[in-house]
Amino acid sequence: MVLESLISPLKAEKKPWEMFFIGLLYSSVGIFLSLWIFKDQASLVMVFLTVMACVPIVYATMKLEEKKDMEIDEERILLKEHNKAISFLMFLFLGITISCTLWYVFLPQDTFTSVFDKQIATIQAVNSQVTGQTINQFTILTKIFFNNLKVLSFAILFSFIFGAGAIFILTWNATVIGAAMGNFVKGHIADYAFLLGFSKTGIYFQAISLSFLRYAIHGIPEILAYFYGALAGGIISVAIARHHYKSKHFSTILFDVSELLIIAVSFLLIAALIEVFITPILF
Repeated sequence: MVLESLISPLKAEKKPWEMFFIGLLYSSVGIFLSLWIFKDQASLVMVFLTVMACVPIVYATMKLEEKKDMEIDEERILLKEHNKAISFLMFLFLGITISCTLWYVFLPQDTFTSVFDKQIATIQAVNSQVTGQTINQFTILTKIFFNNLKVLSFAILFSFIFGAGAIFILTWNATVIGAAMGNFVKGHIADYAFLLGFSKTGIYFQAISLSFLRYAIHGIPEILAYFYGALAGGIISVAIARHHYKSKHFSTILFDVSELLIIAVSFLLIAALIEVFITPILF
């Protein structure tokens, strides 16, 4: 009750940047409690604890956005209203991601290995799929796009079934990305120290900034796609739960959801193109 009462969707829409610090807090508390109580299963328990803290604000957001569908008929205005929710949810995601990166970098090795055990295994599995293979860019693009499309489908399905269920998939992705960024930082700190001659604080700042840019370039449109999909599934879920499918506004809801899904798939395609053709050139 304490964590979930810190902020409401209406307040978050006015000051979306505050959700970044909420994400930092939620994930840090989740990591601390998982290490304290469930150390052997910390890598999964910290995800569930973070999700538990996020569910009230996410579900309240789904209900608020569905209410807007019932009250607003003009799609342009609806999309503008939905973008407010997407904005603060993205800040929440970024807060969780950066928190995981910082904990990965600064925790002792045996501790961060325990906290991010499953995430590290996931990263290694993904890397092993492309290591040593000669694949043309179109094949990589197709593989990435359809893999991300599968994740989007799960986000929509979880959101439809559980209302705020997509937050589990998004939180899991945030912890994996955070672990990947932390691993990148640890692997390049020595390079920056040698090449740039920065102070210790400057070295960490440089490494974390570069790791964030490396994943943010294609990661932000990809995560935006998942949030648009989750919002679409959540709106339909709330509409059915409230029996609004009997309302004359249900056609507006369906059209709005369809548009959100089209936007989500478009962002996925953009993210895949950036990941294949732009990110490798820059990094």
